[in-house]
Amino acid sequence: MTFTNLVLKLAAAKLNAKLPRSVIRKMQQKRLREMLIYAYDHSPYYRKAFNAAGINRLNISDAPIESFPTMDKQTLLENFDRIVTIRNLTQEKLRSFDSSENVDQKTLGGKFHLIHSSGSTGKPGYFLYDNNAWDTMLIGIIRAALWDMSMLDIFRLKLSKPKILYIAAADGRYAGAMAVGDGLDDLGFEKLVLDVQTPLDELQRKLRQFKPDIIIGYPTAIKMLVQTADYKFNIQRVITCGEPLSANLRKYFKKYFKCRILNFYGASESIAIGVEDDTSGGMYLFDDMNYIEISDGGIYLTCLYNFAQPLIRYKISDKSEKMPYDNKCPFSKIKNILGRSEDIMWFKNAEGKDEFLHPLSIEGLCVNGLLDYQFVQKSDKYFEINAQLRYGADSSKILKALDGYMRKILKLNGLSNISFNIHIVNEINADKQTGKKRLVVCERLSA
Repeated sequence: MTFTNLVLKLAAAKLNAKLPRSVIRKMQQKRLREMLIYAYDHSPYYRKAFNAAGINRLNISDAPIESFPTMDKQTLLENFDRIVTIRNLTQEKLRSFDSSENVDQKTLGGKFHLIHSSGSTGKPGYFLYDNNAWDTMLIGIIRAALWDMSMLDIFRLKLSKPKILYIAAADGRYAGAMAVGDGLDDLGFEKLVLDVQTPLDELQRKLRQFKPDIIIGYPTAIKMLVQTADYKFNIQRVITCGEPLSANLRKYFKKYFKCRILNFYGASESIAIGVEDDTSGGMYLFDDMNYIEISDGGIYLTCLYNFAQPLIRYKISDKSEKMPYDNKCPFSKIKNILGRSEDIMWFKNAEGKDEFLHPLSIEGLCVNGLLDYQFVQKSDKYFEINAQLRYGADSSKILKALDGYMRKILKLNGLSNISFNIHIVNEINADKQTGKKRLVVCERLSA
């Protein structure tokens, strides 16, 4: 997007956040029906699924949303080629593009943006955005990042030429890294992207050199920077994403940085879902971009802007609760997300210095036949991996691939001295509170 085009679209998006609730509801319902009809007409999977539920072209405009079938990630991966609405664009073609092209090659054919997703099939899965959907999403995340600012404030920020630090998983086609990178480029802001795998000494050296004005990233990664920094921060705002932001960690950031703290909620399925600011006491959902249903079983998402890969009543296992509407914003409001919040794994390197592995930097691991995995940290020099394999999989081949992958990651982080073992287990259970399995379990014993 050109900056002029961005400004016009951003102004319109910010206006939506000030419209009457009735207008937003009408807009949302109109966009919802447009998506349902488009999916029926252009996606073989949805046409069959809707028909099986008694929904056809004649009643699709009136059928209650609860009558439409739900979907989960496994269903999406298994039916990808029949869900997407772009003819001859298959998951294998996307996988081939992803494996053969450098991640700096941002789009497929200049038209499609790929977000990588680790799947239980042992092969990477993808979420697909066309250019129109991508630009709409970018406006959504920019609106969230600048939620409390007027358009005049945004112009003033632009003129001040702020330096933006982004710290998260950034060494692949991760949703946050790709979206934030493109958004900052469109705004014309100078940026520094730090991957959470970067060794601590290098992180701190780059931080001192760059001297950021705004920080965006995982809450745990930002906390790690603060707790290990030998640099005095002078930050205008902090924008957390990728993980839930606890009330205590928000207070900690507020006290340390003495600036606005914004918490952005997004997912690969729809990168722009909602925002939590300092004063709302909850999170606003972008009703002009998504239709969200909250239930005891999780969150069901219908993305209203991505027509290339329709996602209708898609289950996200994050949990939350509805809150009453307030008079500050016409959007729906929920309590803070009770999703995954992993601990960073801290180790001692060969020199006895503290070094870390961020769990989200290894979450994209895909080994054919590996169904699931979990890290169990036992000490600052040793951890274990619980590996759940698909029935009939070649265990020796999987263990060799997993061992090689982890040794490479440890070497990249200056932790070749750390030892580990891999155990094959029958099942890895989900956390009862969040509905997601814990990627890291800390059982640190005395060294």
